[in-house]
Amino acid sequence: MKRIMVVEDDHAMLRALGTHLEVRGYEVDLVETGEAALSRGATSAHDAAIIDLGLPGIDGIEVVHGLRGWTSIPIIVLSARHQDSQKILALDAGADDYVTKPFSMGELLARLRAALRRSKPGDEVLPIVRTADFCIDLTAKRATDADGATIKLTPTQWHLVEVLVRNAERLVSQRQLLEEVWGQSYVNQTNYLRQFMAQLRHKLEPDPAHPRYFLTEPGLGVRFLSGCEAPIDADESQVPIRG
Repeated sequence: MKRIMVVEDDHAMLRALGTHLEVRGYEVDLVETGEAALSRGATSAHDAAIIDLGLPGIDGIEVVHGLRGWTSIPIIVLSARHQDSQKILALDAGADDYVTKPFSMGELLARLRAALRRSKPGDEVLPIVRTADFCIDLTAKRATDADGATIKLTPTQWHLVEVLVRNAERLVSQRQLLEEVWGQSYVNQTNYLRQFMAQLRHKLEPDPAHPRYFLTEPGLGVRFLSGCEAPIDADESQVPIRG
């Protein structure tokens, strides 16, 4: 049974959505605030989320951003805002689809089924990743050392960490990292990647010259491991950058 998180501050609308989904065989998790949605999303597994943009406190755009820190489940946003700019913001934040209020339940359900068909099961990562030397909290977008002290990362450094942690144990190609973190026009700027990986190792690795967690496969890409020790090419490990 697919489990759907519905985030909507209008109580009557929330109940109606929950009833329609349950009748059609879905397990439903009903949430009324953005803060509760991020908390619930971090502690419970869902197959998809339906999120209203006009939430009190943390709005729907921020909820989508937060969820995208650790999950690739389909996200459909609901909103009474008709401007294209709002749709673009939602989609850029990581939403998969956008439904404008008022809408028919049939249309919403059809979009949900289509999104679930496109999704890839088994690709989720935990919102908090702990190693012997540091902790990465994808929900709070915060890195801490073994003693709990904050490790300051720049937005670009964090984005790079986030992509690698979301793909833990997998080799992420140089091209994919450059495109996701810097954009398509930077796919050949491998020096950017070398420099920023050196910065990350300086901040997160216990011995930056002999990394345990962020391992480069020369000419191919980078792999994040949760604690397996392995050598790295000498040239990259010696880039003299401090942060």
